[in-house]
Amino acid sequence: MHIVITGASRGIGAALRAQYLAQGHQVTGTSRSGYKDLIQLDVTDPAAHARLAQTIKDQPVDLLICNAGIYADKGQSLDDGYPAALWADTFATNVTGVFLAVQALLPNLARAQMPKIAIISSQMASDTRAPGGSYIYRASKAAALNLGRNLSADLAPRGIAVGIYHPGWVQTDMGGAGADITVDQSATGLAARFDALGLDTTGCFETWDGRAHPY
Repeated sequence: MHIVITGASRGIGAALRAQYLAQGHQVTGTSRSGYKDLIQLDVTDPAAHARLAQTIKDQPVDLLICNAGIYADKGQSLDDGYPAALWADTFATNVTGVFLAVQALLPNLARAQMPKIAIISSQMASDTRAPGGSYIYRASKAAALNLGRNLSADLAPRGIAVGIYHPGWVQTDMGGAGADITVDQSATGLAARFDALGLDTTGCFETWDGRAHPY
């Protein structure tokens, strides 16, 4: 199986990459800086996505994992924070970056026998989880969820399944040391969810441990 993972230099992306490589899969990982043997990909840059597609050439992509994301508005104040540039940068990464990755690799996904797209969103995308704060991150992950739902409708006739996932509160730079689960726990659970994804469940919004999450 050929798997493409955006944002694979650290955290959940790195753990997924390590697990899939250990299982003998072909993995194309990306990072903004091109760290070590990863392909350089600034997900906000359309030209970078075109270069990624050129690198992969005509290889089928069985699973595209849109993992790259930022959480830049921690600690911002409602009274004088959340600048417009922060909104633009976050949406460019967390939403537009997902769309550009899918768009660039559609020909490769179409060449696979059972192609799948996994979008890493968050429980913070759900309108059932709205305690306030983190407005930019919450809004961007809600947009990523909406994007995934709409992609699932348009891509089902092409045989491409799309799933959207909450990875858990994970012990990463983003989640912090006090989070609930390790990156390996999250990656193992997510990989099981991706394996179970199919056209009969396309458009699902699920947690890392297999529970349906309310939209």
